[in-house]
Parts: sequence; C-alpha cells; structure tokens
Amino acid sequence: MDPAVTEPIPILQTRPRWRDTVVALRAHNYRLYVISQLFANTGGWMARIAVDWLVLELTHNVALVGLTVTLQFAPTLLLGAWAGVISDRSTRRRVLIITQSVGTVATATLAALVLLGVVQVWQVFVVATITGASMAIDGPSRSAFVGEMVGVGRLRNAIGLNATIFHLGGLIGPAISGVLIVVIGSGLSIAINAATSAVAVGALLLMRRRELIPSPRVAPQRGQIREAIRYIINKPAIFWPMVLLAFNAVFGMSLPVLFTAAADGTYHSGAVGYGLYSSLAALGAFTGGVISGMRREVRLRATVATVVIYGLVTAFAGIAPVYPLFLAALVGIGVSRILFGTAAESITQLSTNMAIRGRVMSFYIMVMVGGQAIGGLLMGWIAHSFGSSVAFVVAGSMPALAGVTVAAILARHNQLRIRVNLRTPRRMVRIERVTLDPAAAS
Repeated sequence: MDPAVTEPIPILQTRPRWRDTVVALRAHNYRLYVISQLFANTGGWMARIAVDWLVLELTHNVALVGLTVTLQFAPTLLLGAWAGVISDRSTRRRVLIITQSVGTVATATLAALVLLGVVQVWQVFVVATITGASMAIDGPSRSAFVGEMVGVGRLRNAIGLNATIFHLGGLIGPAISGVLIVVIGSGLSIAINAATSAVAVGALLLMRRRELIPSPRVAPQRGQIREAIRYIINKPAIFWPMVLLAFNAVFGMSLPVLFTAAADGTYHSGAVGYGLYSSLAALGAFTGGVISGMRREVRLRATVATVVIYGLVTAFAGIAPVYPLFLAALVGIGVSRILFGTAAESITQLSTNMAIRGRVMSFYIMVMVGGQAIGGLLMGWIAHSFGSSVAFVVAGSMPALAGVTVAAILARHNQLRIRVNLRTPRRMVRIERVTLDPAAAS
C-alpha cells in the first residue's frame, strides 16, 4: 500500500454550529454505541480506581498499585499488533461482542469476591490481566468500528465524540468511585462496571446491521504488520502524534496513581480528596470536550501545542504553593488532556486509509495503553519513593519537553519560525514560514 495515499483531513470554512458538534449522533447505531460507551467507560474507570484503592488497602504499597495498572495494560504490548490484523480481517462488531463479554464475566467475578469479603491480592492481579487481554484485542476494532457506524461524512465528528467520551469517562469514573469507596467500599464500583459492560454488549446486539457500512476485509497474507509500521513511519501526521502520545502515556496519563498518592500522602485527604481531585479534572474534561467539538480543523501544530500545555499544567500541580492552586491546576489538566487526546486520535484516524486503519489504530492503542502500563509502574515507584509533588513534576515536564522538541523538528523541517509582537494582542504569537533570500541561498 502506498503510504502517501490518505483520506483528506476535513477543514471547515466556518465554525460549526452548536447542534453540529454532535452531528454523528443522528446515526441510530452510533447513538446506541455512544450511550452504552458513556456508561461502560465511566464504569470501567470506576472499577480501575476501585481496584487500585483495593490493592492499596490490601497491601499498603503504592508501588503495587502501579503494578496493578501495569497488569491491566501490559497485554496490549504483547497482543496489540495482532489485534490490528484481526480487526482488518474480521467482522468488527463480532469481535467487540466477544471481547466485551469476556471482560464482563471477569469483572463480575472480581466484584463477587470483593462483596463477599474473600478477595485476595493475587485474584485481583489475575482479573486485571484477563481484562487487560480482552481490552488489547478490543481496542483496534472499537476505534475502526466508528467509521462503520457513521460513514465518512460524520467520521471526524464521531472520532471527536468518541475520544471525548473515553477521556471524560476516565475522569468522571474516578470521581464517582471515590465517593462510593468512602460510603460503601470498592466492591460496588466493580459491580457497577460489570453491569455497564453488559449494557455495552446489549447495545452491540441491538444495532441495525443493515445500517452499518462495513469496511473491506483484508485478505490474510504475510507482512501485514510490517506494512502498517512502514505506513506510520512515512506519514508525519500519524508518526509525530504517536511520538507525543508515547511520552504523554508513559509520564502523564497515570493520573489515578498521582491522585492516589496526593490524597494518601501530600494532602492527607483520603478517598474524599481523591474523589474531589477527579471531579475537578472531570469538570475540565467536559470543558475541553466542548472546545474540541467546536474546532474547525485538525492540525498537527495544535496537537503539539496541547501536549505542551498539558505537561506544563501537570508540572505546575506538583509545585503549586497553596492547595487552591493545586485544585485549579487539576481543572487545567482535564481541559488540556481532552484537547490533546481528541486532536491526536482525530488526526491519526483521518490520515489513515480504511483498509489499514485497524492496524494503524492497533499501534496507536499499543502506544497509549502500553505506555500507561510502563508509566503506571514507573510513576507509582516515583510517587512512593519521592512523593506526589515530584511525581506530578516528572509527569508534566517529560511530555512538555517532548512537545517542544517535536515542535523544533517540525519548524526546522518546514522552515517555520515563531514571531512575537506585543503590539498586536489578538495575534501576539504567530507561526510563519521563512522565505529564503535567493542571493543568500546562493
């Protein structure tokens, strides 16, 4: 496949109307999907946070909390590439039904053990590994299945909504779970996740198959994973967002670990504080989702800018001199995380041909989830050894540094420069293309 060939990235000439920010919801199947995923994502993150807190209660060791995160996400490193091949070769709806069902049964089993009071930490690790494996196979098909529900015309809007729901669930779920842990305990949050997963399976079964727009299946042949790797490397609009995502996933996306460490150590606020931190980040995420839906275009430079902002705000949370500033920074973390997440996924999917999208998204998810697997253990160790303040600074400074480095590379390659003019407040900072003097060039 020629890596130079790509679908165009939609650019709107006018800002979308408010009602057009959710235009993809006009598709019946996508409405079912979005509603179920809103519950499933929220429930999934509720369970992840409850499991993390459960491990902390059982072991009193933050590093083992990081190990739990690693077990949830590590299977993606082993299975992710093959999951992309499965996605491009198979009926994606069927793949999702199977993987979601496996996750539902595993989560329900853990919930029963916790509610009966007989759970042991090794059982938590086993269930985390099983759900991680199902998530690894599920991911590429889930991302590519969006296009089959809405078609090309609404794809950009659907990708934005999908990414917003994913990241929003990752911030709302912990907030709800934090409250339930205080009032009832970890078991209910895990049980709720089992129920929401069952709802997601039901939504897939109820879809109108005649309204789906199936992608062409790829015939089995050797070298399909290598083909996807070459495709990614040769497309800057895919390669650089993945590089930024890698740094952000390893260092900046272990917010549950960071929030746990801050609540348990630095501010001694317990589960109530943990829920507050997640709620503030969720408020920011909602704001970021609205801003993302009103974007007129998808640009690589915006993706770079948002990861730098996310890193700086996260690092500031670690050095905030007073508690209210720390809380305010959490809102900023939510906003910038959603903006980066939606920009990176949108530009990646919209720059990828349908025939190879499952494999490309498998690597995207491998980078995101595998990075969190590494980052969960790494950031858990940093938080346990040096405290949450240092962990926040590290979590923010590394993505920001990566963003600045990529910006410099892109600027040099495209002969761009940044111009600052304090006399024009509306366009104080501009990125301009450098025009070479022919005489100087000779």
